[in-house]
Amino acid sequence: MMDFEDEFTESTSAKKPDTPAQYVKLDDTELVKRDLDTFPDFLKEKALDKYKLISFIEQENSGGWTQKKLDPILDKLFEGNTEKRPNWRTVVRWRKSYIDSNGDLASLVVKRHKMGNRKKRVEGDEVFFERALSRFLDAKRPKVTTAYQYYKDAITIENESIVDGKIPIISYTAFNQRIKSLPPYPIAVARHGKFKADQWFAYCSSHIPPTRILERVEIDHTPLDLILLDDELLLPLGRPYLTLLVDVFSNCVLGFHLSYKAPSYVSAAKAIVHAIKPKTLNDVGIELQNDWPCYGKFETLVVDNGAEFWSKSLDHACKEAGINIQYNPVRKPWLKPFVERFFGMINQYFLTEIPGKTFSNILEKEDYKPEKDAIMRFSVFVEEFHRWVVDIYHQDSDSRDTRIPIKQWQHGFDIYPPLQMTVEEEKRFNVLMGITDERTLTRNGFKFEELMYDSTALADYRKHYPQTKDTIKKLIKIDPDDLSNIHVYLEELEGYLKVPCTDTTGYANGLSLHEHKVIKKINREIIRETKDNLGLAKARMAVHARVQQEQELFDESKTKAKISAVKKKVQLADISNTGQGTIRLEKSDTLSVIINKPEPNISDILDNWDDDIEGFE
Repeated sequence: MMDFEDEFTESTSAKKPDTPAQYVKLDDTELVKRDLDTFPDFLKEKALDKYKLISFIEQENSGGWTQKKLDPILDKLFEGNTEKRPNWRTVVRWRKSYIDSNGDLASLVVKRHKMGNRKKRVEGDEVFFERALSRFLDAKRPKVTTAYQYYKDAITIENESIVDGKIPIISYTAFNQRIKSLPPYPIAVARHGKFKADQWFAYCSSHIPPTRILERVEIDHTPLDLILLDDELLLPLGRPYLTLLVDVFSNCVLGFHLSYKAPSYVSAAKAIVHAIKPKTLNDVGIELQNDWPCYGKFETLVVDNGAEFWSKSLDHACKEAGINIQYNPVRKPWLKPFVERFFGMINQYFLTEIPGKTFSNILEKEDYKPEKDAIMRFSVFVEEFHRWVVDIYHQDSDSRDTRIPIKQWQHGFDIYPPLQMTVEEEKRFNVLMGITDERTLTRNGFKFEELMYDSTALADYRKHYPQTKDTIKKLIKIDPDDLSNIHVYLEELEGYLKVPCTDTTGYANGLSLHEHKVIKKINREIIRETKDNLGLAKARMAVHARVQQEQELFDESKTKAKISAVKKKVQLADISNTGQGTIRLEKSDTLSVIINKPEPNISDILDNWDDDIEGFE
């Protein structure tokens, strides 16, 4: 890529006072590799379908990936659908591309997308089949015979106005075969819902006990039965929400997130990132007796049916990291017992002796008022929760004295250590777990929640690559706990660029999205309260009256000016009983007309001669 040698480069090298201390060109900026979110939806679905096929064959295949092993599996999987069945060499190529990319789902995306999106023309009866199929793919789950009847009726009515080349009607058997040849997963989603479809196409059975650490991890939310105080104001804040992950094999806590915001994708993402990354206890604020060595990439994440777990961003980010998501069946919490049991242990063994504890059952509360007895500040609770997890729960045996969580973890780690993220993978995963949004690129950068984001590298990008109406909208990733920067996906470079906030006061440093919205809301309320509405109304009415007065004065002066001008023309024209009786052009205007008048044409004079004579007579 060629460098631009212009006034922009000169201004940066001059290092004026308003120039950044270190200029970073776009070519030298480290970009985060693109993920599945940056591809169109239809390419995402195709890549995910390939991933599911490879996973299915991996479970069914007991030997090498050869034609002898793969053909029977593919024949069984695509029975009656030979047009959709991939060749065994194609499947091997997909798997090799997936492995070579270290489990990157983007490697399964069709490379032909760079040539543009093209669709086949629908000919014959296919358009009527699509209409009938749209009726079949409905949550009311109509029968195939109902969709076929609509298909026949639509073609029959269309053929009424066709003389030659009538549209053929296929038989019910052929119609039913077309329905059966479609991919089963999209049909299941449309007719039974995403939960049922994912349940039928799950990657593993929940009843199989794990044999190693991080093979199965459970995540859930709960409101703690405790009222905490504000760190500075010492006001009761209410019950916080705890999002927590537990390793099923060892019963160790992998990570958590504590917040007063309702469970959402943000709380789930923060807890997952905390579970995967190594724990540094130096910033906890207190001295602990033990370490917290529980971290790494888990294989299967078991979730319930909360809306925060159905997020496409969470699904794509976990799959990018090689994490399968298993959705727990509705109304069956006993299939996710470990994290539920841990919540009970927190309330029973940790919160019981802390003043301010509430009760899930209102009958257990009696005359106790936790909001009046609450004494623990929020930050102190976070410190003591770390102590209880690391120094007490992990080090103590269970109620039956069958295992100690941290010993079980160390035993599993020695036998089969889990995969760990590299520094680059960890950095990329942090970006992918952010909130996804779309913003327009302007000459001043990006605007998000009234904050501006720009950098010298982004300015360099704008100079290198022209933007169109379609490409000027960019995909961005936001860390909801830190608005000091965002990550912008640049399609031309196939990577994410980190763009800082341009606020020079440092307002956005360490600022969360929730805090920013609260500050904006409070600021608006202050402005409304301090605004003198009566004074503003009086001032606006005074301005209106003054404008009306000026309008009347202008109209009066305009009339006088016209009369004065006419009088001057009358005097110059010398209208009198001895002079003329009409206003003629002023001498200067007359002279100008004479000077600028074109030369007379002889033919025009002769043509008008008769008219002039008649007028004279």
